[in-house]
Amino acid sequence: MNDLSETARIIDSSAKASREIDPAATDGETAKATARRTWNTAISSINGPVTRWWSRQPLVRFIRKSLGRRILMSNIMGLLGLLLGMLYLSLSHAWLLDAKIEVVRTLSRITAEAIAYRAVNENRGALFDPNRLPEGTPARARRDDAFAALELPISPERATPILKKLIQPTDLIARIYSPKGTLIVDSDTLFGKADRDTSSQPNDGDSLRLKNFWTRFHYWLNNKELKVYRELGTANGFLYPEVKRAAEQGVETPILLLDGKGQQIVSIAEPVKRGNKILAVLLLMTRPGEIDQTLWDERWLIVQIAAIALMASIVSSLLLVRAIAGPMRRLSESAHNVSNNITAKADLPDFAGRNDEVGQMGRAFRAMTNALYRRIEASEKFAADVAHELKNPLAAARSTAEALAYARTDEDRMELVKEVQDELKRLNRLINDVSNASRLDAELARQQMTRTNVRTVLENVCGIFRDLLSDDTRKIALIVDPVEGEQQLTVNGNDGRLGQVFTNLIDNALSFSPESATVTVRARSLPGQVEVCVEDQGPGIPEDRLKTIFERFYSDRPATDAKRGKNSGLGLSISREIILSHKGEIFAENRRGPDGKAAGACFVVRLPVFAATGGMIGRPST
Repeated sequence: MNDLSETARIIDSSAKASREIDPAATDGETAKATARRTWNTAISSINGPVTRWWSRQPLVRFIRKSLGRRILMSNIMGLLGLLLGMLYLSLSHAWLLDAKIEVVRTLSRITAEAIAYRAVNENRGALFDPNRLPEGTPARARRDDAFAALELPISPERATPILKKLIQPTDLIARIYSPKGTLIVDSDTLFGKADRDTSSQPNDGDSLRLKNFWTRFHYWLNNKELKVYRELGTANGFLYPEVKRAAEQGVETPILLLDGKGQQIVSIAEPVKRGNKILAVLLLMTRPGEIDQTLWDERWLIVQIAAIALMASIVSSLLLVRAIAGPMRRLSESAHNVSNNITAKADLPDFAGRNDEVGQMGRAFRAMTNALYRRIEASEKFAADVAHELKNPLAAARSTAEALAYARTDEDRMELVKEVQDELKRLNRLINDVSNASRLDAELARQQMTRTNVRTVLENVCGIFRDLLSDDTRKIALIVDPVEGEQQLTVNGNDGRLGQVFTNLIDNALSFSPESATVTVRARSLPGQVEVCVEDQGPGIPEDRLKTIFERFYSDRPATDAKRGKNSGLGLSISREIILSHKGEIFAENRRGPDGKAAGACFVVRLPVFAATGGMIGRPST
């Protein structure tokens, strides 16, 4: 209730605010914009309390707890909406009543015309004793004992064949009344129908209790006043308003009535005329229950269709639940198990046979779990490798420190101290490299990719190395193949990270190059890719280690190399991670000399080209 009160208060304040638009906003567009902002603010203020109130309802909470319940309820609600619309249309059965009234009206006119020209008592000499007419309910019979006989304008003998031919096949009730309301002919009496019970008819002051639910509902829905039909038997026909009106005004009057059981009756009183003179009144009525039976047959058909549709909806919902909610529940349970025990990844459900969204989600979930497992394994291996790499300089420093106790001269002692310092520097360098490598994944995930010119990056890196090697016999050569425009050497990347990769590759090439050697850096454009090759003139790489060199802490240098033991073995591993984050590839191969032997190593980097539209095209080769 508090939320509803708050909602009402917000609506009221929003309405006032919408009426109090800034008077300074004289411009039409400004006023509209102000009103639109006010309305949007009001709606956003209302949505909060209403949403909270709705989410606390027990039924809503029950349905929201399960995807299967949501599917089932959504299907059933849509079906119920359709069926209620069909049922409402069936309740609005005016078309059926109009058709029935039109049929009865047409038949009454034809019958009245036939009676007027075939059953009129021409000599007016036929006298009938009213005591010999069929007896009705005494309370409703209008009999005047002052008259010994009645002169009837319509001959019953002549009217009977007409009614038998026109009325009997239709199963309607037909009565002919004199202009004064005296009953002349009753089709039920003529054709041997059972006498209608009049003892149970309610009095005028009694309220009618409808037994038909659909009739009660229809009249309650349309708020119509009920007109009750009462069986009069042989009483004066003027007790029927339609008969009295037809006799006195000569106007046909269709009326819809209800009997004591709530069954609908169509009644039409048609004046029998010859010229302008009213000779009699023909009353035609449908039998009680005839219209209701037709409506019931129609509604029963709707009920049957609804039952079949409901069963189909439930079955389809259960199939959807089995096809969607079931696999999602299994994935949820498996995820819970994996969160408790990562080795339970083998128990993940396999939806390889499904090509729909559930199958895609299952495959993505399995791939995510496998990637997480690989990351955990890599972390464990990395930790083990770090521990192993840290032991080497620590063990060397420890043994050197222990040897200090056995040093005989100051020169030996200073030499041992220098070795300890070198090992500590190596340890410090290793710790820094490990720290950088451990932060690499997070930094690569946060890095900003921009349009980067590879030629510019290479020129900057090579320029720095030329300055460093100014007093060295080794040289750096940069060769860029001519291309049409700078666009072909442009990639989507981070220039700082790419510069780090090329720096590592050139530094590695220089470390294996002999004196007076040249490290060549080549850049060229390939279809959809930019290729950079860093070539040295060193001893090359063993064929079985072309992939191993990119692993963490791997280092393979000759025993005579002055840098042996001074490298952490993380440079190439970091370079590979950076290139993979750029959707590229990196690999190593050997250069061959004229004799077919290895003439040096070549590290190749390939990156997708930055398309003219601002995105990457192409795909790294495998």
